[in-house]
Amino acid sequence: MMKSAKNAPQVEQPVCEPELSAYQKAMRDRLLAAPVMPAPAPWQPVFEPCVPVGGLLGIGFTTHPDSGHDLVMVVSHDGHGLFDAVTGKKIARDRGPDPQESTPDEAADLTCPGLGPVAGSRVHIAGLFGGGLHTTTADSWLLEVVTPAWPNDRVLLSRDGGLPHSGPYGERWWHIFHSNYSELRAVGFSPSGQTLAVATSSDLSLWTRRTDQSRNDSADT
Repeated sequence: MMKSAKNAPQVEQPVCEPELSAYQKAMRDRLLAAPVMPAPAPWQPVFEPCVPVGGLLGIGFTTHPDSGHDLVMVVSHDGHGLFDAVTGKKIARDRGPDPQESTPDEAADLTCPGLGPVAGSRVHIAGLFGGGLHTTTADSWLLEVVTPAWPNDRVLLSRDGGLPHSGPYGERWWHIFHSNYSELRAVGFSPSGQTLAVATSSDLSLWTRRTDQSRNDSADT
């Protein structure tokens, strides 16, 4: 005997997302059409093109107590590392941090202990476990992450309000990174505004706007 259709469980109908407006479609198409290009002056890449860090979990900024350079602390499955954000040099490495402090989620404020020249301090880490970096600078540079073709994130750099909806591409805003091979972990400026970082699950990219002379002097010391 067949069960009556009226007694069959009701299947909830999916809620349809509203269609994109003409403005939204135009914005998405504009973002999709923007190729990756170098960051504009005065930004210069620190690595060519990046430094591989397998199993990267997050990054954080601190300052060298002697040179005043921005430092980037990297937390990964293989331990902790510290890079000079001006010269690109790895200046400290800890392959076996205390298991209780090896990842930032062990601390209420998402910090890990510093190492090398910043040993004894704690560094806020942004990435897989949460947290965040500066997305603006005092002189109006702005970083934005967009995903017009999920799940691949794109990092946009703009100046003086040159967001993708206002201002010509390559003059007011730039698509500087396309995360189409690894998961994006963290994007942001250092507190000084002199360093720009993009971290994925597999690598770290840095840009600096220190002058050539200051970079050369750093390499010689």
